Amino acid sequence: QVQLVESGGGLVQAGGSLRLSCAAAGIGFSSNTMAWYRQAPGKQRELVATVTSSSVTYYADSVKGRFTISRDNAKNTVWLQMNSLKPQDTAVYYCNGFPVPQRWGWGQGTQVTVSS
Repeated sequence: QVQLVESGGGLVQAGGSLRLSCAAAGIGFSSNTMAWYRQAPGKQRELVATVTSSSVTYYADSVKGRFTISRDNAKNTVWLQMNSLKPQDTAVYYCNGFPVPQRWGWGQGTQVTVSS
């Protein structure tokens, strides 16, 4: 059974930082590219960042230079360090594979709210 459990969200002022965690189970974690996605109210889910099995990273232009994605294959965990947060970063954040494997589904996500 695939489990993706996101945590670490919260309410933070603009300019602040948060570190999101995603614990994965039931998947071949170390062989998969992992990613963080986000969905703001009334908007489609969007890709934020990816990290390959060998830790090569990609970032959406909107977060480049502010967010850092990382992983630990021994712990089946992927993180998203978010610095210099902006109100437009407010969203529910999810982790998943990239591309999203159909059988994985989605976790519950973690809410990030950035106040101005």
